Amino acid sequence: MKHRLRGLAWGAMLVLGLSAAGETAASSDYPDKPIRMVVPFPPGGITDQLARDIGHALANRLHQPVVVENRPGAGGNIGAAAVARAPADGYTLLFGTFGTLAVNKSLYDKPGYDALKDLAPVGAVAYLPNVLLVQPGVPARNVAELIALARKSPGRLTYGSFGNGSSAHLAGELLAHMAGIDITHVPYKGSAAAMTDLVGGRLTMMFDSIPTALPMVRDGRARALAVTTESRSDQLPDVPTVAATVRGYELTAWFGIAAPAATPKSVIDRLNTELVAALKDPAFRQRLSKQGAVAFPSTSAQFGDYIRNQYEKWDKVIKTANIRLD
Repeated sequence: MKHRLRGLAWGAMLVLGLSAAGETAASSDYPDKPIRMVVPFPPGGITDQLARDIGHALANRLHQPVVVENRPGAGGNIGAAAVARAPADGYTLLFGTFGTLAVNKSLYDKPGYDALKDLAPVGAVAYLPNVLLVQPGVPARNVAELIALARKSPGRLTYGSFGNGSSAHLAGELLAHMAGIDITHVPYKGSAAAMTDLVGGRLTMMFDSIPTALPMVRDGRARALAVTTESRSDQLPDVPTVAATVRGYELTAWFGIAAPAATPKSVIDRLNTELVAALKDPAFRQRLSKQGAVAFPSTSAQFGDYIRNQYEKWDKVIKTANIRLD
């Protein structure tokens, strides 16, 4: 599967605040002490697990401990803002997400930081393909039939998500926007609660990660209509993409590493080199695959382009749907 990195040159967009003095201060033997990687979500979830996996891989390559610190709250804003304000020396990093790096700037009036200005992209890590599920009683066998059903009954089809502003919520809003349909969002406090109502027939549909959805699909408690990536998933090879019906549709939950904006380029480059090497290791890629994630190596500039393009894409969706979180 391919996940494309698109966009304008990040260098023209992001001021890293480098100076000759700053570069001199960046020791050639970086790192010479432990690195702190902030995860802006609680321990135990997929974000935390991926961060610990990549932190372990980086520690082996950098020959210094990478200590994961969970700083949850406000949809990831608390942890991300803490990294944005940290010393720009390469010893405090953010394990960022789709939300903290590209979406929260539009969702929140005062997130406490500006991801496009206050953080420097180090590199992408991985992405999680999602799948569009319907409960078995829905008389739609594909996306085209689902859209036709929604047009016959505006507002009556419901879709669940694991919270306002989540990737599952935005996946539904994007479908509604691009297909020109009216569907009703039902937010839950987590994926499990939404899935319970889906298989119980109280929801029409929902978007979820493929590893979470697979058991429900295999035993017939939910029907997979399409995956949200540009190409089919190796985990659901017989399931088409949403884009096959709604041209240009694409959503993934993605993850990457960022640093405070003024971090010296030499440090960013070193971190990116080791990150890419870790992501290209077959054993590590297999470890990611077992969690349903796909390795997503990039240069820091490519990741910067991707973040800005994701921000511009979702800013339009969020404004059209009038989604605000405070």
